[in-house]
Amino acid sequence: MKTAAFVVSALLVTGLASPAHAQIGSVLGKAKKIGDKAADAKQTYDDVKFTEKEERDIGERVSMMLREKYGVVQDREVTKYVTLMGTLLAQSSSRPKIDWTFIVLDTDGVNAFATPGGLVHVTRGLLGLVRNEAELAGVLGHEITHITAKHSIRFIQQSKLASSGTSAVAGGSATDYLIAKAAERLTHYFLDNELSREDESEADAVGIQLASKLGYAPNGLAEALKKLAARNSGRAEKNGMFASHPSIKDRIAAVEKQIKSEKLSGSATVAARYTQNISYEATPITAIATTAGGASGLAGDGKPAPKKDEPKKEEPKKGGLLGKFNTSSSDQKQASQTTASAGTRGGVPDRDAKGGPVKSPVSVKVTAAELEAFKKGIVA
Repeated sequence: MKTAAFVVSALLVTGLASPAHAQIGSVLGKAKKIGDKAADAKQTYDDVKFTEKEERDIGERVSMMLREKYGVVQDREVTKYVTLMGTLLAQSSSRPKIDWTFIVLDTDGVNAFATPGGLVHVTRGLLGLVRNEAELAGVLGHEITHITAKHSIRFIQQSKLASSGTSAVAGGSATDYLIAKAAERLTHYFLDNELSREDESEADAVGIQLASKLGYAPNGLAEALKKLAARNSGRAEKNGMFASHPSIKDRIAAVEKQIKSEKLSGSATVAARYTQNISYEATPITAIATTAGGASGLAGDGKPAPKKDEPKKEEPKKGGLLGKFNTSSSDQKQASQTTASAGTRGGVPDRDAKGGPVKSPVSVKVTAAELEAFKKGIVA
């Protein structure tokens, strides 16, 4: 198996090494060689493998960006409640042993984000929109599946960055270029919901299975989707969470069909416990306060952009693959501009909603006994 470091080196060689006879021959011969090189470069990049630590490091970086944009709810009880439910769902997933972390973002925007390595984010607005545990379990199961199936990692691998990588080698290392471009694309991926039909369908299907396995009504996700559809009725532009294709209508139909075909038998909604722990109310979409620049003010690395004339602080060096991910100043500037432009295209209140002032995550611990007691409350 190729390691990521080896693949980057291979890509550099592929881009720079050019046999002498490539300068001569027929036009068709040259075209074939160019085509072969492009195919080899793409395959090389697609073969990049990330370790779990590297995957987590990427997720932490994106999570920092989300926290900087939206802030974090500092209520430990709410965080623990979401963590208990999320942890139970994750324990039934295909990757129960990774370091699962659940974060409640402090914004009226209705949204959820799953970043690589086990970080799941839900917004205060989302918690105010759904009305019981079955609905939240459907959403959390969906987000957990994006992580277990490595959808965002696959997105990076398939972004076709390698085919243009050779043009940047002269100005810096291939690693710098590839990581700057990957960070740029992943920023769009999360802020603009550039999820594929296949990824969304898989996250829906596996997510409701996870919820039903715990005893939750599997139609909780469909009910949450219906609330999102009602929230966005009359809007021409797609907005926020689940804004990608397939359409919400198609996804609701697919969920309902799956429940029947697989005879998913969970029935608990646990509305009473939900209202005891969650008191938020969703802000109407027409009343959402948005930031003037959307996602502007964030640097491409997820840090606040330095103030004018203020020198940028040096980042501590990291080991492993991500230790090589230091972008050049021009690529850093480009990534920052990309992050800003993602938030200024307008018409997306839930994405561009204002966030809270506190950016630090809330750390909570849940014990095995607490998880068992919470699980019993699902079917009680």
